[in-house]
Amino acid sequence: MPPVPAHQPGDDCFRLAMAASGIGMAIVDLDRRWVEVNPAFERMFGYSADELVGRPAAEFTHPDDIERSRQALDDLVAGRIEFIDAPKRYLHRDGKTIWAHANVAVMRDAGGVPLLLLVQVRDVSAEREAGNVLRANAEARANAADASDRHLQMFADSVAHDLRAPLRSIESFSGLLAKRAGEQLDETGRDYLERIRNAASRMSSLLAALADLSHATRVELKPGPVDLSLLADWVLADLQEAEPGRVVRAQVQPGLLAHGDERLLKLLLEQLLHNAWKFAQGRSEARIEVGGSSDAGGVQLFVRDNGSGFDMRYAPKLFQPFQRLHGPDEGGGHGLGLAIAQRIAERHHGYLRAESEPDVGSTFHLDLPAGDGSSSRAEP
Repeated sequence: MPPVPAHQPGDDCFRLAMAASGIGMAIVDLDRRWVEVNPAFERMFGYSADELVGRPAAEFTHPDDIERSRQALDDLVAGRIEFIDAPKRYLHRDGKTIWAHANVAVMRDAGGVPLLLLVQVRDVSAEREAGNVLRANAEARANAADASDRHLQMFADSVAHDLRAPLRSIESFSGLLAKRAGEQLDETGRDYLERIRNAASRMSSLLAALADLSHATRVELKPGPVDLSLLADWVLADLQEAEPGRVVRAQVQPGLLAHGDERLLKLLLEQLLHNAWKFAQGRSEARIEVGGSSDAGGVQLFVRDNGSGFDMRYAPKLFQPFQRLHGPDEGGGHGLGLAIAQRIAERHHGYLRAESEPDVGSTFHLDLPAGDGSSSRAEP
């Protein structure tokens, strides 16, 4: 365990603020043990400070949240995320479950080395109970809004359909023009024609991606057992068939089983593996690996490539629609693939995150809960 920092001039003011706060506050060391808690924290948990200090924080975390809490804290300490701001379940002394909103940040030294974790927790159990009542009242309004949404979606789908027809004509006739009259055009004319064909192709791809995003957002889930390994092999076979000249060393770990909607999870894997396939292009030995582990809490899957990678400073943009970290000449697409993947993960109450290094490659991690997906995303 790293040494606790020496007393600093501002410590007394900080501890006075902790003692006076009505919000539960605590200091946790890097071994995830309570170092100090304030009176509000004691009241929330039903334990005295003497009973809490020195004990692992995980002892007071609901068993269903422990693994996701551990992962979130690992990401926080490693600097992959700046802070944690999420609900989680704790255990009160009398055995009841407390729903609390937790904020966790890292105290670091001047060199950026992590020292301690600063925790704030606010009991939101009553708010959640009240929320159940509100949700019941809101359900009728949601049903009415759903009908309106369906009409709006039908309109959007019809517009997309109407756009596809002229695009197909543009692609078809520009292709015929290139075939029949391409030799009669000068270099500038051929360049213009190629630009028209590329623009039409990008527009068709964008419309298809928008349809996938709509599908991922609105389609009714039909959960059941899913063999993710089989789906990954299927997607990779399709990618290889589309580009038979490429040599990619792909490895899929067998036996990765999940519970969810098979159609949507295949679409999610299509986005992740197409991303890996695209950005590994140009490598002398392109590699893609799909692996992971599973337990009673669910499945933890990763998709790893040795492609161009990206700077993690821009990771917050990664799952936002139309945000691209690479230009078209670097393999950048329409900017919807990862947004689709994240939406599918969220609908399965899962968690999608990325790790990457420029010119080394990227790894996307997907955590999916077991059963009906009642567990939420990774939390502190």
